[in-house]
Amino acid sequence: MAEHKRVPSRRRKVVRTVACASAALVVLGGGAAGYAYVKLNGNIKSVDINARLGDARPPAATNGSFNILVLGSDSRAGANGNLAGGDTGDSARSDTAMVVHISQDHTNATVVSIPRDTLVNRPDCTDPSGKPVLGAKRAMYNSAFEVGGATCAVKTTEQLTGLRMDHYLQVDFEGFARVVDALGGATVTTTVPIHDKDSGLDLPAGEHHLDGQQSLAFVRTRHGVGDGSDLGRIELQKQMVRSLLKQAGGIGLFSNPVKLWSIGDTMTRSVTTDSALGSVNSLVGLGQELKGIGPDQLTMVTLPVVTAPSDPNRVVERQPQADQLWAALKGDRAVPREIVSDQPQNPAQADPTASPTASPKASSTPVARR
Repeated sequence: MAEHKRVPSRRRKVVRTVACASAALVVLGGGAAGYAYVKLNGNIKSVDINARLGDARPPAATNGSFNILVLGSDSRAGANGNLAGGDTGDSARSDTAMVVHISQDHTNATVVSIPRDTLVNRPDCTDPSGKPVLGAKRAMYNSAFEVGGATCAVKTTEQLTGLRMDHYLQVDFEGFARVVDALGGATVTTTVPIHDKDSGLDLPAGEHHLDGQQSLAFVRTRHGVGDGSDLGRIELQKQMVRSLLKQAGGIGLFSNPVKLWSIGDTMTRSVTTDSALGSVNSLVGLGQELKGIGPDQLTMVTLPVVTAPSDPNRVVERQPQADQLWAALKGDRAVPREIVSDQPQNPAQADPTASPTASPKASSTPVARR
């Protein structure tokens, strides 16, 4: 697999479970193993980001730590339109973005969610067909993926963070729902009822075991709970990540070859990776590196932001906290305690007797697509 001086490439949550599932090859024998290898390898879609970006990038860490950019695409193409509704055109934005930092000893991870409507200076890029895409000042972060695909999203993220994105992992609506179903669903707890006609989620307060389509609605819900901000939705996504990691660790994959094969097939059909992760061998190797990281070894934060002076429906990095956060990851240090303690509240786990109030740091962007 790819080398990072012992640096390979986790999500959302998804990458650890992708790699573990692919390890079906370990328990399948003889000709079946050969078939499995070819089948799973053929499932994986990849993008050669290193070749497209060249050397004009932040340097890779030399201490064994590494970073993964995990994106959730809001494409409506194909079956995604049936799940999400809305325009079924070819364009797509990064509906969810997480920078995942793996520590140098690969025993813990930090996940930083980047609000999709954060205003950034998007650099000049090249789209997937090789056509130049001019940069833009004060562009929404998620527009990078829309205009330039994975390569532009990585380049924009590297410029924003100052960190090398050693690996890339992308999943769309349909893929996410398939992954959740393959894992056996996800359990979430809500202290308030959630009713969102846009995402289709309708849950009373309590504990719920969700299937793939319900889980997709849960991570896309915004207007049906809390103050309707995108920051609140990110908190729901964090809750889902922890639930999926817990579920993946508790279903006994390696004792059930049939389930292992099924999940491996589903996982590899559901993701797009950078070329260094674009093989079963690479994913299995990654899984072995990261198998000790579970919910208790995960720190999840949202990039500190404030309302943009130029637009009340957009946000910008909150300084100096944002720079402190990126510096901590670059130095392979823990997230500063004041940043962890100042995170937005999870609206699904709010005090049910409290009146909802809008956070001054929250974004309630009225985007055209959810």
